[in-house]
Amino acid sequence: MKIAIIGAGLSGLACADPLVAAGHQVRLFDKSRGPGGRMSTRRAQTSTGELRFDHGAQYFTARDPRFRAIVEQWRKGDLAAKWPAAGDEAWVGTPSMNAPVKAMATDHDVTWSMRIERLTKQQKHWQLNGEDAPVETLFDAVVIAIPAEQAADLLDPLVSSFAEKAHSTVSDPCWTVMLAFTEPLATDVNILRDGAVIGWAARNSDKPMREGADSWVIQASPDWSRDHLEDDAEQVCAALIKALAVDLDMELPEPVHAVAHRWRYARSGSAGINALYDNEAKLGVCGDWLLGPRIECAWLSGNALSQMILD
Repeated sequence: MKIAIIGAGLSGLACADPLVAAGHQVRLFDKSRGPGGRMSTRRAQTSTGELRFDHGAQYFTARDPRFRAIVEQWRKGDLAAKWPAAGDEAWVGTPSMNAPVKAMATDHDVTWSMRIERLTKQQKHWQLNGEDAPVETLFDAVVIAIPAEQAADLLDPLVSSFAEKAHSTVSDPCWTVMLAFTEPLATDVNILRDGAVIGWAARNSDKPMREGADSWVIQASPDWSRDHLEDDAEQVCAALIKALAVDLDMELPEPVHAVAHRWRYARSGSAGINALYDNEAKLGVCGDWLLGPRIECAWLSGNALSQMILD
């Protein structure tokens, strides 16, 4: 079959791998400028040089044997390493969190910076609609591998039961601040967790294979992020820097880099199922929001959907 996958994050790519291996023609489309999804890495030019911030997912675990085998491949390819500071089971991409996804994407036909706004049926085939979308190309099957809120918009006119699942599985937002200092902060604390304002803060430069100045990522708690979702980015940045100073019990020096990023759909909900597939319509859905808010769940969901399609 000729298959289109909407979303080239980990779940979409995990779905694509077995389909391509089985001989199907697969094209992926993603609205982002490059690979990563929730495993994104942000580059920044500062007075201390170029820095990379893992401003999405901070680490991942590998508990399912199938995903452990994939992570072991990443480790052997220098794409992932253990991060003991975050826990015995914690892994990170190396030299940045998006490295594994970036490597996976190189094996596929991916079109970046393309937002698919609508799917329509032309007899038994699917047409993708959106600015610069390949409307002249028809696909035998479509996979939707994007956050629940975005998936719901595409699914509403197509399969009501799938759309209801997406509408009822709500993601938590997250304000994230990326900081860098000329000198390492004078603290032995590298990670903060589960505060009322700061849900997570970590010395990003403490992760394996990171280079450059002392850098930190602060992620606000879901409740704080929700309460301040529409605030100005500069106000959010100032508030979270102040919260970091309070939690570290120290006065912070002036950062050489301080930028806030808003994730509207940061931590997914969980519909409690592996994936969705309508064999008659040839329409599938995968993503962490179906199985659980973990990177491992994103891979497992995409892999599960590929097996549904192949079966």
